[in-house]
Amino acid sequence: MAVGAVPAITVGLSAGHGVFSSTHWLGIPIALLGAVLLAVGTIFQGRGVAARGAQETRFRRLVRRPVWAVGTSLIGGAILLQLAALRFSPLMVVQPIGASALIVTVLANVRLSRQLPSRRQTLAIILCVAGIAAFVGIASLTAQDVDISDSHLRTILIVLAFAVVGAVVASARNRTHPSAALSTAAAGILYGFVATLVKTVLGRMAQGNFSWLSLAGLVGMGVAVVMGARLVQKAHAGGSDELVVAGLTVVDPLTAVTLGIVVLGEADAAPPQAWAGFVAAGAAAVAGVWFMATSRGPEQRAGRKGHGSPDRAQPDGPHGSRG
Repeated sequence: MAVGAVPAITVGLSAGHGVFSSTHWLGIPIALLGAVLLAVGTIFQGRGVAARGAQETRFRRLVRRPVWAVGTSLIGGAILLQLAALRFSPLMVVQPIGASALIVTVLANVRLSRQLPSRRQTLAIILCVAGIAAFVGIASLTAQDVDISDSHLRTILIVLAFAVVGAVVASARNRTHPSAALSTAAAGILYGFVATLVKTVLGRMAQGNFSWLSLAGLVGMGVAVVMGARLVQKAHAGGSDELVVAGLTVVDPLTAVTLGIVVLGEADAAPPQAWAGFVAAGAAAVAGVWFMATSRGPEQRAGRKGHGSPDRAQPDGPHGSRG
């Protein structure tokens, strides 16, 4: 960031926008811990889907698989930590940190396979770490928590309705043309709305304003969670852990950050230099995730079959993913 950005940011902090508070930074370590749980939980869920030599996506059977149940519990813990992080920090600070889950996923799979990451994966990790650190650092200094109005929540719910319709279309298409990337992208969009609704509903509760519109927000959140979870299982059945986590950790934050900027106005106090930093840092993180998602995992390089292998990366056939 240019040196000239420092005075502009300082002015923003001193202008009383509530950017720098005693609890503003607490969301960062909480979100990092949540990202670790998300990564480990995703690995366990993926192995649960691929257990017993068959790809299974039906919940009534998945719940009987201990590995999948453990993964789901860990993801549940990650969600609770994200809720806590959003209570302290703006969406623009919390959501990008989720991309660090991809790094944890890759390192965990490297440890399990006992193979070093490829050069492409190493470059991807460096880009992700640098991009996320820069984005969160700038957002921590410039993003602001805002008072949530009825108009904010109403707008988010209207856009969510369109997103749900799109997710239904994507799910229907997956029945005839399975696509792990499409399932992951659709789930990421829905989860981005979940994070945004959590922030808005918690904000309204803190303001002492819990009305029927807040209840509608909770209902919308539940619909998005259920549909997103369903799509994630479809993605696990046709793609690797890295692909699923990469898609979620890009699309989810992009959706939430976009809503935070456009609808909530969390970046209204950011100076032009900060916007340049957001673009550069975001581009680096997205490039790193893309490199990671398109690289071959350790198990693939070893030519192993099973979870994470080339066989698993192929889309399901007409009968490969049921329910």
